[in-house]
Amino acid sequence: MDPSPLTVVATFRARVGREEVLAAALRSMLAATRSEDGCLHYDLYRADDDPGLFFFHETWRSADDHRAHLATAHVRQLLTMTSDLLAEPIRELKGRRISEEPT
Repeated sequence: MDPSPLTVVATFRARVGREEVLAAALRSMLAATRSEDGCLHYDLYRADDDPGLFFFHETWRSADDHRAHLATAHVRQLLTMTSDLLAEPIRELKGRRISEEPT
């Protein structure tokens, strides 16, 4: 298992007219997620050029911590709550930081 932290970018596209409802639902995730064991960084953003596109930028101590996050009650509640708010499926990009090579 890779010992470096896992970074996730999860994107959410709102249905037209549902942008503010989705924004509120996503904001409700911040406090609970930030208090989870293994959460190093968890911020919500709205795209400057697309007001219906939101994304979380997350950093987790490990992939196991991220998997545990996905099983929490607040994530399950969000998925139920957003099913009629999303124009497309949630997309997750996962990766690990590339360290600079010494010069």
